Amino acid sequence: MRTARFTLDPAFTVGTAGPRLFGSFVEHLGRCVYTGIFEPDHPLADEAGIRTDVLDLVRELGVTVIRYPGGNFVSGHRWEDSVGPAADRPRRLDLAWHSTETHRFGLSEYIGFVRRIGPEAEPMMAVNLGTRGVAEAVRLQEYANHPEGTALSDLRVAHGDKDPFGIRLWCLGNELDGPWQTGHKTAEEYGRVAAETARAMRQLDPGVELVACGSSSRAMPTFAQWEATVLQETYDLVDHISLHAYYEPVDGDTDSFLASAVDMEAFIESVVATCDHVGARLKSTKRIDLSFDEWNVWYMSRSQEQARAADPHDWPEAPRLLEDNYSVTDAVVLGSLLIALLRHADRVTVACLAQLVNVIAPIMTEPGGPAWRQTTFFPFAQASGHGRGQVLDVRVDSPTYVTRRYGETDLLHATAVRAEDGTVTVFAVNRGRTEALPLDVTLNGLGLTGVVEHSVLADADPDARNTLDDPERVVPHRVTGTVLRDGRLTTVLEPLSWNVIRLTP
Repeated sequence: MRTARFTLDPAFTVGTAGPRLFGSFVEHLGRCVYTGIFEPDHPLADEAGIRTDVLDLVRELGVTVIRYPGGNFVSGHRWEDSVGPAADRPRRLDLAWHSTETHRFGLSEYIGFVRRIGPEAEPMMAVNLGTRGVAEAVRLQEYANHPEGTALSDLRVAHGDKDPFGIRLWCLGNELDGPWQTGHKTAEEYGRVAAETARAMRQLDPGVELVACGSSSRAMPTFAQWEATVLQETYDLVDHISLHAYYEPVDGDTDSFLASAVDMEAFIESVVATCDHVGARLKSTKRIDLSFDEWNVWYMSRSQEQARAADPHDWPEAPRLLEDNYSVTDAVVLGSLLIALLRHADRVTVACLAQLVNVIAPIMTEPGGPAWRQTTFFPFAQASGHGRGQVLDVRVDSPTYVTRRYGETDLLHATAVRAEDGTVTVFAVNRGRTEALPLDVTLNGLGLTGVVEHSVLADADPDARNTLDDPERVVPHRVTGTVLRDGRLTTVLEPLSWNVIRLTP
């Protein structure tokens, strides 16, 4: 196998990877909330009904932003149903996921959960622009954020929350380009209501950060034209436009699945080009950033089969939906997607792994029982822990392989981040399924002296998984033989592996 190579130099950087790149997503879908985050009868639940075992894992995961309450759920949601005494909240049918929503966990509980995670965590609230509009969004904003002295802010105080929630980051609806979305709109229709809502929310608070809906995926027939039309209406009113992407192997094509980040990077670059084109056309000096606020490996074909088999007359509470059990292969792909986000940290300033618990999630639980880490937990936790700082520009010279979907593709996918203390962390994926990949990195001007550790997630069985019965079957392991000498880092990447190499000054 030919050696893969790249050079790191502090003079060549991409941008800064901040905390918001490591967000997640909590939707009222399946068991993400109920028996996931919130289970008052669980022996480890706190006084608010939050599972403390899950909370500990969320902190370990390093999540910084929590997007809520949807997702498809938000497009039929009445925020008023989620406030006040829990016993008085109405039960509603949720059209998005064909479930019954009890609202036992609502807005106050969500803010309490975010605050329990720690000081770095912040809320990201979506407003319903599917079946509702400007007035309801501004009323929610006033209820949540105004200190006191108005009917809505005083109502929040009467509900037991004296302090404002301080929500700065708001999504103007969700996936409204999708025909599956309750309140689906054309780009022109959505652009107008998003602009109207943004203007009103900025009248209440000029400092809010707003995310306009981009395309639900790069495969949408309206992709790019949707963004262009929406931004024509909203460019001077919003800060970000959203991207959503999910990946799974199609027809058993594992080689293409391992190269999923090729599509993610092309998606990002296409949206950047569209944003900048609109800005140029408007003669604006403002830059629109990207909020990749839904991304993950998701076996969507399985979910669609499950939905077709469901009883249309049954509206269960918190059913088991979208509970994918992730393999080593899935974890390596997820690590590669994290690398793609880091490689575009100059424009992707918010990102949310969808979702946090049970639903296509890094954390799984059993009602009344344990919580455990999926294989995908580890790349995310390591990237969040060591991926903050200046992203160095990595241009790989790598052996390649041929994929059905993306043609000739590099076996090596890599990036590197330099922290404030001068520590450099290399994140690297070997997409090769059978052969180890030698790696040689030239280090210029970084003053690095040694290897702190080289951690690898790989397994002789690429389908190995963590389960309720065997929750620690797959964990990262340390490897020896990684050497830093005379300004060169040399190592060998195991087949089908996610690698984290930490270098100290």
